[in-house]
Amino acid sequence: MKPALYLCLLLLGLQVQGQQQEQQIHHPPGDQSQADGKNLPHVKLAPSNADFAFKLYRQIRDESGNKNIFFSPLSISTAFTMLTLGARSNTLRELHKGLAFNLTQLGEQEIHEGFQHILQLLNDPQREVQLNMGNTLFINHKVELLQTFLDHAKNFYDAEAVSTNFQNPEALREINKYVETKTHGKIVDFFDSLDPAAVTILINYIFFKGFWERPFDSFNTRDADFFLDAKNSVKVQMMHQNAHFNVHRDENLSCWVVEIPYKGNVTSLFILPDEGTMKQVEDALLKETVSSWLKSLEKRYIYLDLPKFSVSGSYDLKSLFEKMGVTEVFSDQADLSGLANLHLKVSKAMHKATVDVRENGTEAAAVTSIEILVGASPQFRPPPHITFDRAFLMMIIDKNTDGVLFLGKIVNPAAKED
Repeated sequence: MKPALYLCLLLLGLQVQGQQQEQQIHHPPGDQSQADGKNLPHVKLAPSNADFAFKLYRQIRDESGNKNIFFSPLSISTAFTMLTLGARSNTLRELHKGLAFNLTQLGEQEIHEGFQHILQLLNDPQREVQLNMGNTLFINHKVELLQTFLDHAKNFYDAEAVSTNFQNPEALREINKYVETKTHGKIVDFFDSLDPAAVTILINYIFFKGFWERPFDSFNTRDADFFLDAKNSVKVQMMHQNAHFNVHRDENLSCWVVEIPYKGNVTSLFILPDEGTMKQVEDALLKETVSSWLKSLEKRYIYLDLPKFSVSGSYDLKSLFEKMGVTEVFSDQADLSGLANLHLKVSKAMHKATVDVRENGTEAAAVTSIEILVGASPQFRPPPHITFDRAFLMMIIDKNTDGVLFLGKIVNPAAKED
C-alpha cells in the first residue's frame, strides 16, 4: 500500500503593540452593517465565529493549566474554513460542527462569502488601524491541486498558490521568510524543517498594530506587584490613568469589564475577575455574555492600573481539534478529495500568537486633557480604582466585522511562553 500523502496546515495569529493615542471613547452601535445589513454574510457569520472562539478558549484553558493564553480565533477559523472547500462527507460535517457552523441557518456559500467580506473589511487600506490578514498555499511542485479548489480559495480567501519543492533546503528559508515578512519580524524561523512528503502548507496570518484612543503617560508608569496567587507575586511595570472609560461591573459574575478602544474601529475588553472567581467568569465566557457586557458599558471616571506585558502562545491545533470532536480530517479516513486526486490528511496544525501591550510615551505628550468633575456632594461616590494586579482576561474585537481578533488570559505578565 502506498503511504498516504499529507497536508500540512499552519496558522499564525499575531497582535503587537497595544499602543496609544488621543482620547474619545465611543461605542458605535450605529454601524451601517448593523443598521441595514443584518443579512450580510459576515454579519450572519459573527455568532458562529464567537461560539467557536469561546469553545476553543475553554479547550485551551483546560490543557494549559496556570499559564498565559493568547491566540487568534479568527485566524484559526479562517484557515480551517478555507480547508473545508476541499473536504467532503463526514470530514466536512465534523469540521463544520467543530467550527460551530449551523448549516440550517447559514449555507456553505454564505459561510465562504462571510469570510470573503471579513478579509475585505480587515484589509481596507483606508482604516486608521494597521490590520492585515491573508492566506497562502505553498504547494509541492510535483502535485496539482484541483483547479476548482484553487479558484474558490483565490476567490473567497484571496489565497495565493506558490509552487514549492519541499525537498529543497531553500524552500524552508522561503517559507520562514514569508512568515517573518507577513508578521513584521515578530515570528522568525517558525519551521525547523519541512516534511518532504507534504503536499500543501496552508498559511493564514493576521497582524495588528493598534494605537489607543487615549494614551497612558509613561511618566505615571511605575513598578508594582502582580499577584500570581495568594503567596507569590512578580514585579511588573504598571501603567496608570485617571480618565473616563466605558466600564461595567458584573455583580452576577463578580468581575469588572473595562473597554479600552483603539483608533480605527477596533476595541479591547479587559476583564478583571474578583479574587477566586476566574473559573466562574471563564465558564460563562459565551457570546451572550460578551454581548451583554458590551450593551451594559457605561462611561465612568475611574482610576485604572494596567500592566505592560508581552506574552505569546503556541498551540498544537491538531490535539485541540481532536478533543473537540474533529478527528477524521487528521486520520487515514480523511476525505479531502476536493483538494486533489490523492489520499490526503492533515498531519500538522499549529498556531502561534504574540501580544505586546504598552504605553506610547512619545505620543503621550501630545494628549493633554483636563477632567472637570462635579464637586463632591453627600451622595458622591468616589471613582472606582480598578487595578489589574492579578490574572485577567482580554479580547480584541473588530467592530467592522464583530470579529474576535484575539483572545487571551494573562496569568503572569512577566512570563514569555512559546
